[in-house]
Amino acid sequence: MPFNFPIFLTWLRVALIPVFVVLFYLPDSWLPLAGRNSLGALIFALAAVTDWLDGFLARKWEQTSAFGAFLDPVADKLIVAAALILLVELDRTQAWLAMVIIGREITISALREWMAQVGERRSVAVAYIGKLKTAAQMVAILLLLYWQPIVPGIDTPMLGNFLMVIAAILTLWSMAYYLQMAGQQLRAEKKSL
Repeated sequence: MPFNFPIFLTWLRVALIPVFVVLFYLPDSWLPLAGRNSLGALIFALAAVTDWLDGFLARKWEQTSAFGAFLDPVADKLIVAAALILLVELDRTQAWLAMVIIGREITISALREWMAQVGERRSVAVAYIGKLKTAAQMVAILLLLYWQPIVPGIDTPMLGNFLMVIAAILTLWSMAYYLQMAGQQLRAEKKSL
């Protein structure tokens, strides 16, 4: 197992998950809810930045590895799933939204694994629609974690849930896209046999 700074950042993201979750279970006497919200949003934002940074540095420093390629998406999905489950438990978003997003992540991860086994992982590489979905999802989660008004007159919970619905729509759209790409690749392979 290789170890370098980009992989350290990915492991840091994994290590932040229990800290992030436990934070919301602290008693008010230790840290008031507004403080937990702010700190939780900060930890999630740090995790999102390390997600971008580890990939950028691995490519720039030519430190990519099969282990890093495996661990990075696992770390991403774990912290997003933890945040979504926490937001549902805190009654800040709807369970069906979390189920759509988490279900899609499991489905696409399995699809990518299967396509890699048949030598066609490139056909389900990250597409622009997937990046849009991730952006909407990350901003929505940040707003719902923070919960307090950021700008007077803007309802942070309402905006966060609006973006969560947009993220769920983009989630289903991107899943359909990836399934279609995989299906086309498999049909083309079947015809060549």
